[in-house]
Amino acid sequence: MNKLKIPLIIFGVVLGLVLVKIFFLSPPKAAIPGMSMLPGAPKPASVVTAYIVKPEILDNEVYSSGAISANEEAELRPEVSGKIVSLNIIEGTRVNKGDLLVKINDADLQAQYKKLQLQLTLAEEKEARQKKLLDISAVSKEEYDVVLNQMKVAKAEVENMVAQIAKTEIRAPFSGVVGLRKLSEGSFITPSNVVVTMQQIDPIKVDFSVPEKYMDKIKRGDKVIFSVQGLDGTYTARIYAIDPKIDMTTRTVQLRALASNTSSRIFPGAFANIQLVLDKNESAIMVPTESIIPILKGQKVYLYRNGKAQEQMVETGVRTPTQIEIVKGLKTGDTVVVTGVMSIRQDALLKLLKVY
Repeated sequence: MNKLKIPLIIFGVVLGLVLVKIFFLSPPKAAIPGMSMLPGAPKPASVVTAYIVKPEILDNEVYSSGAISANEEAELRPEVSGKIVSLNIIEGTRVNKGDLLVKINDADLQAQYKKLQLQLTLAEEKEARQKKLLDISAVSKEEYDVVLNQMKVAKAEVENMVAQIAKTEIRAPFSGVVGLRKLSEGSFITPSNVVVTMQQIDPIKVDFSVPEKYMDKIKRGDKVIFSVQGLDGTYTARIYAIDPKIDMTTRTVQLRALASNTSSRIFPGAFANIQLVLDKNESAIMVPTESIIPILKGQKVYLYRNGKAQEQMVETGVRTPTQIEIVKGLKTGDTVVVTGVMSIRQDALLKLLKVY
C-alpha cells in the first residue's frame, strides 16, 4: 500500500507544477515573439512629424561660385626686334592710356626719316613752282601731274616711316596697373617676348554660371552679391552680359557681372561666392528639404491623409539652406511627412508626433 502512495504523490506534484506553469507563468499571446509578423496581423503605425503647407515669402536667390577677372588685360609685346634703350615701368603702379613704357633702338629709322623729310620738302617746293607755271600755261597739265605725283609718293614714304618708328614703342593700351616686368633695359627683344602684363582692375568682372532652369528669371541689370576669400564683407555687381549658349555638359549658362573696385582690394583670379537675387515670390510653396525623396522618375513626398501615407510626385524650384520650393504637386493645406520618410510606404499607417 505504501509502495503505491509514493508514485501517486510524485505524479501529483508534477501535475501541479505543469498547471502552475500553464495558468500563471505563460506570457500573453500578444507578447509571444514574432506574433506581430504573422500573416493577417495588424502592422503598427509609424510615428512621424509633419509640416502643413502654407504660402510663404521667398526671396528668390541662386547661389553659385565664380571667378574674378580684370576688366581689361593685355600682354605687352613689341612689334619689331631690337635693343631696349628705355624702360619706363615701375612694377605694380598705375599708368595712363598712351604712356610710353618701352622704347626700342630706332637710330637707323630716324636717319631714314630725316632723309625722307628732305625729299618731301624738295618735292613740295617743286610742286609749288610747277603749279605757278601751270597757272600761266608755261607747262602742260601732264608735266604738273608728274611732279604732283612725286610729291604724294614722298609724303607716303614719310608716313610709312613714321609708322615704322611707332612700332619701336610700346605704349599703355588703356589705363591700368602694370605687373612684374620680364626684361631689363639693354636686353634684346623680339615679338615673342612679353615685357610686362597690364590689367585694368577698376571695375572688375565677375564670371559665374547658373542652371538653365533659371534663365527665364535672369536679365541684364540684375543685382549680384558676392564675397571673396580673404576679404571681409560683401560686394555688389550688376549683370551686363549673358552667354547665348547653354553648356551641353553641365546644363548651365555663363553670366558676367561688373563691379566697382575703387579700393583695388579685389585681385583678378580670386574665387568668389555668388548670390544672385531674382524676383521675390509672395506666395511660394515651401517644404523642409528632408521631406523630398529622390526617385528614378523625379522627386516625391509623402502626404498624411486619413492616418495613412499617400505618395505625391512634385517638381522643385529654388533651394534654401533648410527648405525647397515646390512649383508643382502641392497646394496650401497639404500635410507633408517630414521625418521617417525613407521607412514608410504607400498607404502605411501613420501616427503624428508633431505638426508644424
